[in-house]
Amino acid sequence: MAAFQDPGHFQAVDLSSETGTGAQQTAGLEQTMLTDDREGAARETEDRLGHQAEKDQASPAPSSPTPLDYKLRKFFVLRPGTFDQALADIKAQINQQEDGTLQSTWLLTEIDHWNNEKERIVLICEKTLLICKYDFMVLTYQYCRRVPLNYIDRIYYGEFSFPERSISRLCPHLWGLPLTRNKAHKCCDCNSRREGKGVRIHWDKLREASFLSRWNPWSTEIPYTTFAEHPAINATERFTSLCQLENFKIQLSQAVQKAYQVDPVPGRANGALILNHPIAIDSYMGVMSVLSNQNRLGYSLARGSVGF
Repeated sequence: MAAFQDPGHFQAVDLSSETGTGAQQTAGLEQTMLTDDREGAARETEDRLGHQAEKDQASPAPSSPTPLDYKLRKFFVLRPGTFDQALADIKAQINQQEDGTLQSTWLLTEIDHWNNEKERIVLICEKTLLICKYDFMVLTYQYCRRVPLNYIDRIYYGEFSFPERSISRLCPHLWGLPLTRNKAHKCCDCNSRREGKGVRIHWDKLREASFLSRWNPWSTEIPYTTFAEHPAINATERFTSLCQLENFKIQLSQAVQKAYQVDPVPGRANGALILNHPIAIDSYMGVMSVLSNQNRLGYSLARGSVGF
């Protein structure tokens, strides 16, 4: 029979110390896990910020607009979709039987015999050269001038020149143009008032412009035309290719030679004469052309708002 023990002989066991130790260990473990999570999140954030900084350094910073960018934005032809719409309207005017297939498209500046600049879309077709006027502000086709390629007899490419006593040769500060210093002159270089090169196309060597036609600024009887590069040539890569004058001259020369072979005209069987030659602008007074060209009146251009 089991002996009974005196309750007073039972040893008291302090469970609070063991319980407290377990609780402390659990709390310490939780704190350690929380610290590890925080450190992991901090490292992940640092890595993410480091990768983002590397991407920012690799990607070029956006450049601030230059004064040239603000000037180019004024041209309506540079607005998204405008040139494509103009080209679609002009292509609808192409007569396959008369013009043939379209070879290339260009955006150039036409210079008339009074030195006035005019914005033009030029199309080189299989049989003709189309010089088209288009209003880019209201997206309206106005007219096209057709020149048969097998009638073109001369193509000149070179710098512009003016008569000795032309107003266009006066000092540029009279018209608000930037000065180009020249050691030979105390004031400025007065030999050239139009920078860059031009292309002149003659298409009727049997007929010269009459005296009245030369002195009429609105005459359409002049048997030649002159082109220069459009001011928007440096806007984008696309417009750089559309406005490249030298490439236009090369493609036009090839199209003319091919047109002579396919459909020769009596008296012009040898083809066109292509020369590097100065482009003479017979402008003597030229006051209106200077004012018109300085204010870009021949272009579809945003000219600011007018309020009352």
